[in-house]
Amino acid sequence: MSNYHDADELKALLLGKETTYQSQYDAGLLQGVPRSLNRNSLAVDQQALPFNGEDVWYGFELSWLNDNGLPQVAVAEFRFPCTSVNIVESKSFKLYLNSFNQSKFTDWHSVQQRLQIDLSNVCEGMATVTLFDVENCPPLALTNDEKYSRIDEQDITIEDYQLDPNILDGACISSQVVEENLVSHLLKSNCLITNQPDWASLYIRYRGKKINREKLLRYLVSFRQHNEFHEQCVERIFVDLMTFCQCEQLTVYARYTRRGGLDINPYRSTQNDKAPNLRTLRQ
Repeated sequence: MSNYHDADELKALLLGKETTYQSQYDAGLLQGVPRSLNRNSLAVDQQALPFNGEDVWYGFELSWLNDNGLPQVAVAEFRFPCTSVNIVESKSFKLYLNSFNQSKFTDWHSVQQRLQIDLSNVCEGMATVTLFDVENCPPLALTNDEKYSRIDEQDITIEDYQLDPNILDGACISSQVVEENLVSHLLKSNCLITNQPDWASLYIRYRGKKINREKLLRYLVSFRQHNEFHEQCVERIFVDLMTFCQCEQLTVYARYTRRGGLDINPYRSTQNDKAPNLRTLRQ
């Protein structure tokens, strides 16, 4: 369990509590969680982050009424910079999106603009929002990951499922510098508050000393009983890999499965670029 589990900032969250769903627009439903909570435990300086990146969310249950009262639906893409002060707590996000259901908006642009303003306010950063027709959302097109080598099919025995970064000790097996793209579909962690399971495919791209794939897989599996939010898990993985493997370049990207119509996909990288389109049937 993370040492910030009892932080005061978490006690007021709606997550894990009985709530009443509202169908009229209410920006006050949104709640933020300071990114500093887990970054302090990782010794990450909020003012000098060791990575670039963003959190990319997709909303599959967004609906509102036009001026004539006719329901509208869209798929929404939300992007939050990793430099924002807060992450958006997911249950509050779902409740907030639900509040659009019986609210009237003149056009799609009005909805997009309202979302962007509200989300930027709660995360204390510049959020961006794009709405797509449900029959035409290119970012969610299925992609193959031929460029990524899957590390899951190893004949190894695992009996311990407690997070242990020290598994990565000695993970660099060669002084030769290589470039590799690796993927594991076995990442599982649990919600910090509710203990509900979170499932993800994890994409790792690095340049540096070759990483032992068995140690890497054991490390990722050690998250199986670990309680943290999605964004926190990815930052922990990034920091641990940099600490033990000292990569020249590193990108860590988790594509999580959706819950309640939302998926959260944190992207952290030494490179200053955007999250790529990587999606399997699970996402």
